[in-house]
Amino acid sequence: MPTYIYKARDDAGKAVNGTMDALSKEELAEKLRKMGYLPTHIKETTPGVNFDDIGQRFQRIRTEDIIMFNIQLANMMDSGLTILSSLSTISQQIENKKLRDIIDEVRRAVEGGSSFSDALARHQRIFSKLFINTVRAGETSGNLVVVLNRLALYVEQQENLKNKIKNALFYPAILLVLGILVIIYIVSFVMPQFIEIFTKANIPLPLPTQILYQVGIGLKKFWYFFILGVAGIIFCIRVYLKTQRGSLQFDRGILDLPVIGPLMRKVYVSRFCRTLATLVDSSVPILPSLDIVADVVGNEIISRVVKNVRESVEGGERMAPTLKISQEFPPDAVQMIAVGEEGGKVGYMLNKIADFYDTAVGYSIKKLTALIEPLFLVIMGSMIGFIMASLILPIFDMVQVIKH
Repeated sequence: MPTYIYKARDDAGKAVNGTMDALSKEELAEKLRKMGYLPTHIKETTPGVNFDDIGQRFQRIRTEDIIMFNIQLANMMDSGLTILSSLSTISQQIENKKLRDIIDEVRRAVEGGSSFSDALARHQRIFSKLFINTVRAGETSGNLVVVLNRLALYVEQQENLKNKIKNALFYPAILLVLGILVIIYIVSFVMPQFIEIFTKANIPLPLPTQILYQVGIGLKKFWYFFILGVAGIIFCIRVYLKTQRGSLQFDRGILDLPVIGPLMRKVYVSRFCRTLATLVDSSVPILPSLDIVADVVGNEIISRVVKNVRESVEGGERMAPTLKISQEFPPDAVQMIAVGEEGGKVGYMLNKIADFYDTAVGYSIKKLTALIEPLFLVIMGSMIGFIMASLILPIFDMVQVIKH
């Protein structure tokens, strides 16, 4: 469908302009008239090199940008503004040009008679299936403002959960990176100078010293091969993880890890419950809701369980028995879901479970942080101690030679 650039005037005579898709100039002019505009100029865009568009294509839309858009839209509509006024105001405030242009396109589509959810669905790379389907349910039920508020709360809770995990792992990650850099520097630059002194003094080198020396020389001479090797390994791992077998093995390994596994299981259970509760409370049918949850839960093992649950529900069964058979969900969560299904309060009970597991994740993260930090310090200290011992042993031998 061709894209046209238009200029028009509104009822007050104010000039407006923009771009819009249409089958012809006549169709676009009719759309503009229905929107209350008097078209003055319509021209089809011609393909060409636009460096602004090229730069915009590579600009990244962050998760935080979408979250702020969601929260702003919910607050504005909750205060009584229309969807068009809200989108227009938000597009003027957003700094990310790529997202701003997308919101403008959504606004123009709504002005042209499209529903908000259909306008969002044209940009599925930006707006998730969860967001689009929940908005569609809100439009159908006439509770769009309520749904948007619920979505804003949901994305805030999910982002807070992510930030808790990131903040817990940030300090240990810094320790690990700095420790590795210090070790590489000592082995590659400090140790060779000592080895040269030992060699001139005809001091025999212990085996650990010889091994570290050869490693340091190799890193110094062939550092580019080392970097290429690491990059190649990372690339191969990423490619393998994109395969069905690789993702299954990785996600199973995450769940089976001694300390991290229980923590991540709580995260996935919370995400499952929170997402499903948001969809169910927004009047999204249960089967599409489970399809969306399977896509966003973040673990292939849990996702397969959700797909099995969907098949069971489609066959007229309840969720709890299938979740219990899978043995991937904690018994207390399964039992609470069963109570919610029996009492007709699935959304309420799912939110309660999510609240509980969010709190449990917070405590688990504190315990994990308290365990990881000293563990990393011990590991780094042991490695540096081994390196220093490899340097000190020949020094003792040199002292003995000098004494004799």
